[in-house]
Amino acid sequence: MEAWKRGWSRAENKVVMGDGAEWIWNLAAQHFPGAVQIVDLYHARQHLWELARRLHPNDAGNQKAWMKLHQRRLLDKGKIEKLVEALRSIVSTNPEVVEKIRIEADYFGTNAKRMRYPKFRRQHLFVGSGVIEAGCKTVIGSRLKQSGMFWTVRGANAIIALRCCHLNGRFEDYWESRRVA
Repeated sequence: MEAWKRGWSRAENKVVMGDGAEWIWNLAAQHFPGAVQIVDLYHARQHLWELARRLHPNDAGNQKAWMKLHQRRLLDKGKIEKLVEALRSIVSTNPEVVEKIRIEADYFGTNAKRMRYPKFRRQHLFVGSGVIEAGCKTVIGSRLKQSGMFWTVRGANAIIALRCCHLNGRFEDYWESRRVA
């Protein structure tokens, strides 16, 4: 509803960014059909870092080398099919590592079309959610995380709603809608 209030229907470029979770794309398809879907690059990198730590436990040097020399280049260049192929070619005798490789290869394979980062950049689209997360930190964190503050979930949700109304220029509308006739 908020997207429509803010002019979603008039937007030339429509984008939904997420971390790759299936439920996000289901909601995006339902509420924002036709929008470009992008997996946040930094979340995708986290998946590779988790695998690097499993492949090279307690060896930060090899973890970094694996990321830099092999996987990150493929991810950043949007060569996801090659990345998936490289992941599936890793051999391990550890069943937990084998399962992690499968899970991550499936994650990248499923989200390949959402990870065409060079294409998105050429279209001047964001590929990371840092700006959004910084906004949340500024709007919410700066209000809720002051010294000595403790909140119930109900109280936090109420103050977040008020703060968002205030910052969106809808504070008066909020109170007008709650006025008893």
